[in-house]
Amino acid sequence: MSASNVVMMSKSGRHEPLANAFRDHHRRVFKAAFRITGSASDAEDILQSVFLRILKRGDPSRTLDLGRDPASYLCRAAINAGLDVLRSRKRAPSADLAQMPEASGDEVSIADEVEQVKLRTRLRAALSVLDPRAAEVIALRYFEGYGNVEIADMLDTSASVIAVTLHRARQRLKAELGVLEELNHE
Repeated sequence: MSASNVVMMSKSGRHEPLANAFRDHHRRVFKAAFRITGSASDAEDILQSVFLRILKRGDPSRTLDLGRDPASYLCRAAINAGLDVLRSRKRAPSADLAQMPEASGDEVSIADEVEQVKLRTRLRAALSVLDPRAAEVIALRYFEGYGNVEIADMLDTSASVIAVTLHRARQRLKAELGVLEELNHE
């Protein structure tokens, strides 16, 4: 959904609440999706699908219901859509050329940057095999920077459940990253 489409919907008045939500939160949704997928084109697709799903689910003449905190609702929607993209890939995601460092003459920093891109790619592959709830909690904590109490509030659970989920998810990620590392060396 492009910004111009949302503006046109807003002018018609039929979808003004959705247009306002898009205007207020589209950057956040895009950034959350990008942090999960590592791809600008995937993040753009996710941005569109999140708002299109909202558009399709309700009566445009009614008020838009995004819960108590629309920003966290839309962030979670972007994270979950990004995780769905990661899970749907048949093979490990390849590094996006847009993320590759440009040659600057400093071979050590280029090598470090390439390693960072490889690590992010492996992390995304490992994240895609986690339980959906655990992957969402990891993304909210480490990609979006929410604290355990905030996440617990968003997910309607306790901070101790979030802490346990994070601990178990980190252990699983470590194991998955180890397996991926072994596959890279074969």
